[in-house]
Amino acid sequence: MLTMGKAITRRRAVAVLTATLLATGMAACGNSDTGEQPADDGKLTLGFSQVGAESGWRTANTNSIKESAKEANIELKFDDAQGKQENQITAIRNYIQQKVDVIAFSPVVESGWDTVLKEAKDAGIPVILTDRSVDSADKSLYKTFIGSDFVKEGKLSGEWLVNETKTATGPVNIVELQGTTGSAPANDRKKGFGEAIKANPNLKIIASQTGEFTRAGGKAVMEQFLKANPKIDVLFAHNDDMGLGALEAITAAGKVPGKDIKIITIDAVKDGMQALADGKFNFIAECSPLLGPQLMDLVKKVKAGETIPQRIETQETTFTPEQAKAALPTRKY
Repeated sequence: MLTMGKAITRRRAVAVLTATLLATGMAACGNSDTGEQPADDGKLTLGFSQVGAESGWRTANTNSIKESAKEANIELKFDDAQGKQENQITAIRNYIQQKVDVIAFSPVVESGWDTVLKEAKDAGIPVILTDRSVDSADKSLYKTFIGSDFVKEGKLSGEWLVNETKTATGPVNIVELQGTTGSAPANDRKKGFGEAIKANPNLKIIASQTGEFTRAGGKAVMEQFLKANPKIDVLFAHNDDMGLGALEAITAAGKVPGKDIKIITIDAVKDGMQALADGKFNFIAECSPLLGPQLMDLVKKVKAGETIPQRIETQETTFTPEQAKAALPTRKY
């Protein structure tokens, strides 16, 4: 049994503990575990859903975002969708539940986003699109898009080919390795390239198929192209990785890449630039993955309520073999 003195001491201890717990609870009110907004410590939280890790470009893009978030003192919640739209929708809904400050994502495909984007809007969480756009008619569902002009990339690739083949007197057979079906870069690069090559009626796309933006996909589809088409003059690949996979198939078929079959790609990652410098590729239109610094700047501006353009394009260029040789020593990706 407790003595009277011990009982009083025990009651005092309980009272002190209770007061401490109440004070702690008040101080912690609003943390993420309660489902309420965390206390404002001045640090923004960004929820980012990445397409996946399908290429060297995507890896460089992910690294740029992670490094830039750290440098900008922004807490990053990162999700890899593994190339599946349903995974991205789940991630965005998780970010909404977590009440992040801003959501950003690179859409796997263009269509099918209105419902989840409206959920984010209704929750008061601004959304930024990076690298890839959506085809929503309601532009109020996102604050801005930051990335490349994919149509322009395709057009620049086609214009180079038109100039390169201006003395051709017969048909020039082109095969095309498309990106992921339904994605903005695949749709737009195909459109831009197709429009540009109309300037030369000798240029004909004789086969076009998706290689899913992967090296393995590029190799497999190019093998099919080579078996089905005895005369291929040009390969247009929607990214470097598919072009690099196609190199293997072309070489295995006993042909010389860059000579027997001219190769045009888009991205300008290091492996692609090396192939260009080595004369295995003939032309690359750049698509920069280093969007991290610009994205973090936009996150801060959006959260602060600043007015920003609805579309922000990255500054990019094109490369020939000689230009690739000059650029490689200082290439960041």
